[in-house]
Amino acid sequence: MNISKIEGPDLNRDREQEFEMVFKKHFKSLHSYACTIVKDEVMAEEMVQNVFCRLWEKTDQIQIRESVSGYLYRSVYHESLNYLKHLKVREAYQTYSLNQMETHDSSTHQLELKELEERLDVALKELPEKCRTIFHMSRFEELKYQEIADRLDIPLKMVENQMGKALRLLRMKLVDFLPASILLFFLGH
Repeated sequence: MNISKIEGPDLNRDREQEFEMVFKKHFKSLHSYACTIVKDEVMAEEMVQNVFCRLWEKTDQIQIRESVSGYLYRSVYHESLNYLKHLKVREAYQTYSLNQMETHDSSTHQLELKELEERLDVALKELPEKCRTIFHMSRFEELKYQEIADRLDIPLKMVENQMGKALRLLRMKLVDFLPASILLFFLGH
């Protein structure tokens, strides 16, 4: 049976009947064959349909030198391999894109963190000496207000007032750089 060899006055009707016979005879076995390659029933069906569509559209251009069955199996094989290659390329691109985004996000985060550290360092240096000392002891040495008061031999109320002053000044200096929620986290209230 050679679809491309149909000739005569009833070309279209004969061609359709012959095509339908070939389709019905081979579709299930071609589908099963494609399933073994692509491991996906829906995509296997699409591979077989692509082959039959191409065969229908290019009947006049295709010359089948072997059996129709051999031609169809070879076509489904190549269609399935092309699909798998496409999947690999798409997966490689997705992996590459994710890595690029992670690298960009990581480097952006590092730059932002570095800028925050620099701005915080400048803001801390601009604090009055007593405020800076008390803030450092509270936030970096993690001492309680009473421990700071005892170490510096000053009243607890003075530690509280100096911390309040330090936090107000730092908030004002860093307000444009950080959202309020992060400011509260870093500087507390």
